[in-house]
Amino acid sequence: MYKLLILIVAVLFSVSIFAQKNISEKELNIIKSSYDSNDAYLKAVTNAVTNNNIKNLALNRQNIGKTDHSFKYKVNVSGITDQKSSGRCWMFTSYNILRPKVIEKYNLKSFEYSTNYLYFTDIFEKSNMFLEGIIETRGLSINHRKIEWLFNNVAGDGGVWNSFINLVEKYGLVPKEVMPETNSSENTRMMIRLIRRKLREDAMELRSIKGTDDVLRKHKIEMLKDIYKILAINLGEPPLKFNWRFTDKDGNITPVKTYTPKSYMKEILGDINFNDYVMLMDDPSKPYYKLYEIEKDRNVTEGKNWKYINLPANEIKQFALKSIKENEAMYFSCDVGKQLNKDEGLLDIDNYDYESLFGVKFDMNKKERILTRESGSTHGMALVGVDVDKEGKITKWLLENSWGKTSGHNGYLTMTDRWFDEYMFRVVILKRFLDEKTLKISDQESILLPPWDPMFSADE
Repeated sequence: MYKLLILIVAVLFSVSIFAQKNISEKELNIIKSSYDSNDAYLKAVTNAVTNNNIKNLALNRQNIGKTDHSFKYKVNVSGITDQKSSGRCWMFTSYNILRPKVIEKYNLKSFEYSTNYLYFTDIFEKSNMFLEGIIETRGLSINHRKIEWLFNNVAGDGGVWNSFINLVEKYGLVPKEVMPETNSSENTRMMIRLIRRKLREDAMELRSIKGTDDVLRKHKIEMLKDIYKILAINLGEPPLKFNWRFTDKDGNITPVKTYTPKSYMKEILGDINFNDYVMLMDDPSKPYYKLYEIEKDRNVTEGKNWKYINLPANEIKQFALKSIKENEAMYFSCDVGKQLNKDEGLLDIDNYDYESLFGVKFDMNKKERILTRESGSTHGMALVGVDVDKEGKITKWLLENSWGKTSGHNGYLTMTDRWFDEYMFRVVILKRFLDEKTLKISDQESILLPPWDPMFSADE
């Protein structure tokens, strides 16, 4: 009797939650009457929108030509990279922070690291992370939220700064000419689709196997052989050793030397300490001045999770200004698609006026956009410039993009300071540019957050 009563209560509760009130004919008439199809303005707008691109119609002509592309302070950068049809922006951005150091150190005209090399290691390590997650959670129902998250986040192109650190600390670096791009590295969709299909198939097999973790991990190694094969066929096999020399700006050719990826990184970057970098985020949906860490948000099992200090945008700006003044580029990520005028190479909140076009208000604030999944970080770029007015107030910023030289303004995007406030989410900066108060936050015990939090999408 007790169990029956519980069942009845549960049914009634579920009905009350999911019960929906239909729109009545009377209510529908009220809604329809608010739209006057005979109104001359609405007729004109309907004709325009039904025959044209919405974004083109919403382009705010009054905003064009108001922002120039000159900057008082700019990092010494050289050359624009191109990620092509891939989601590797976070790799290109991380490399673009380090490239100026190499170009200056060796007096080069230009220089690029092999993104293909790092991409191979990234997808291979992510495949292992996914299968390890399946082994750890095999006792959970297939409908459990952790399992759903795993199957929705099988190895993909995206990542963030800690992903880059995890890879280079384990695998080192190589120059682009040693492992150049392939068709599949520049057009990743089909290869990734096949790898995900295979990993999901492997996951179902692992969940069905009876035995200890060691037994399952023997099966996992056999499964990773297939992933390695797919990657090697598509991308080429990563070098264990290679020869390299370069020609500087003055035409001087260096002797050929033999390197491993780790010895090459040691020589070209010196004693760089990636622990000297810290990620700052502006996420108003969570308390500021706290250290946060995202559970299982890494690409290498033994690597670092995504960890950040949450600060208001105005404070992040001041640290970023110091960094640029001292010729240090920063990893920067944002919701790049919002109010982006690609032709002008401009990110500004007044670029497109959808409110005037439709006569409808769009006025959520940043916190509300995050909580409703309307906005989040979608793309990483290098923050390399800043401009100020005669009073020293910041007016705009310069971003080095990885969409090629013909995209934006000669490969760069200019971002107004107001756009920074609304759509900037992450900046990675050297600790020496932070104040003592912020540095103390990095010593806090981090607050662990679930990987499905609305803020934690990877940069692509």
